[in-house]
Amino acid sequence: MGASSDVPALRRGLAVLRLLAGRPGPMSAAAVARELGLPRSTTYHLLAELAAAGFATHFPEERRYGLGVAAFELGSAYLRHDPLERLARPLLRRLVDQLGRTAHLGVLHGAESLYVVREQPRQPTTIVSDVGVRLPAHLTASGRALLAHLPAAQVRALFPGVSSFVDRTGRGPADLPALRRLLAAERRRGWAVEDGYVTAGFASVAAPAFDHGGRPIAAVTVTFRHVCDAPGGECGGTWPELAAEARRAADELTARLR
Repeated sequence: MGASSDVPALRRGLAVLRLLAGRPGPMSAAAVARELGLPRSTTYHLLAELAAAGFATHFPEERRYGLGVAAFELGSAYLRHDPLERLARPLLRRLVDQLGRTAHLGVLHGAESLYVVREQPRQPTTIVSDVGVRLPAHLTASGRALLAHLPAAQVRALFPGVSSFVDRTGRGPADLPALRRLLAAERRRGWAVEDGYVTAGFASVAAPAFDHGGRPIAAVTVTFRHVCDAPGGECGGTWPELAAEARRAADELTARLR
């Protein structure tokens, strides 16, 4: 066991995490110190340790700190262990029975989408997005449905450079400005669309579900066959009828999580 003096430091570190989690965007160290009534030197030390462990992210240009990838992974891991799957599975099953298409529940795992539930129709099609599969979040509808509701600074931290943008089929955003434009459009529309970005011949629509704090926690996705041969690889379809059903399921999951 560590020394008893470690316990107050742990409590302060957890308080910093709770504070960052409850704010819509990054905070300065001075603001964190003021909110928690901590000395500035202690606050800087705590933030540095949290950043080193991946639970906080430092944005040097802004002189601010936000939640790190490890914090999102920890929160997603708790829900993946049982509650989220139990709450979502009957909603996905009903969605599949209604639409006759494959439905998934995906969460963010760093800069990737991780599929935690899959329900298929009686005559399923073979697709790559099985349970446990991770795919680049900027290419998947489920990933972008969640990214669209994260702070811009957090998105930048997840995709810091061009090398972060994996290409699978020659389609999809290839840099941060393109991703931001796509996320802004999908946030306004209310759902995300993926047309052959992951696997040629398949498309998806996805809608986000939110936790009790209003944070995007998972996305309900409907995947179906669609061949797009348009020049530039963009057919422009948004499938509002399918998206409406995915949004209805995501909204019900949000209500259950709250």
